[in-house]
Amino acid sequence: MASEQKQGKKEQHPLSCSECGTLNCYRQEGRFPDFCLTESIEQEQLDNITDHYRGEGLDAKIARASADVECTYYGKLTRVEEIIAFANRMGAKKIGLATCIGLSEETRIFVKVLRINGLEPYSVLCKIGSVDKTEIGIEDDLKIQKGSHEALCNPILQAKLLNERKTDLNIIIGLCVGHDSLFIKYSDAPVTTLITKDRVLGHNPAAALYTSAFYYKRLMSEGRNL
Repeated sequence: MASEQKQGKKEQHPLSCSECGTLNCYRQEGRFPDFCLTESIEQEQLDNITDHYRGEGLDAKIARASADVECTYYGKLTRVEEIIAFANRMGAKKIGLATCIGLSEETRIFVKVLRINGLEPYSVLCKIGSVDKTEIGIEDDLKIQKGSHEALCNPILQAKLLNERKTDLNIIIGLCVGHDSLFIKYSDAPVTTLITKDRVLGHNPAAALYTSAFYYKRLMSEGRNL
C-alpha cells in the first residue's frame, strides 16, 4: 500500500529530460523512452526551429560559432578563452561586461585579457545610478548593512547603457540570481556568462551538486521553505 502511494506521488510530476537515463537524443544509439520530449515534438515545429540555425541570421551565426568552439577546443580551453574564441568567430569586437561590484577585480583582469586579444571591453557595474534600495520599497531591514545608503543592483540600466554602446556581445560577470534574468531580458546584444555567482562555493555552484549526498541533505526533505 505504501509502495502504491509512493508511486502515485511520483506520477504527479510530469516526466521530462531529467528523468531520462538513455540520452538517445545525442547519438541515437539506443531507443527513446516513452515519455521522450523529442518523440512528442511535431515535425513542423522542429523544422521551424531548425530553420533558425540555417542561413546568415544572428541565430545561425551563434549556433555555428558555438559548434566550432565546442569541437575545436573541447576540454582544452578555459571559459575565458572560449569566450574570446566565440567572440572572434562571431566577429564581435565591442564586448559589454555586466559586472557585480563584488567582482570588480576579476573584471579588471578580464578587461586586460580581452584588450590584449584585440577586443574592446566596456564594463558597467551593478550599482550604476546609486539608487537606494528603499526607493523601490525595500525595507531597511532587508539591507546588508542596515541604516546606511545601500544602492540596489540595476541590471536594466546596465543593459540600457551597453545597448547605447552598441555592443556586439555582452558578458555577465557574477550578477545576482534574478538580476541576471533582468539583464538578459533587456540586453540587445547576445549574452553569455563568464561567472555565475555563488558566494558560498567560490562561484562554483556545481560543487554543491557534486557533493549533494551531504551538502544538500537539508534541501532533500520536502516542505522546507527558503
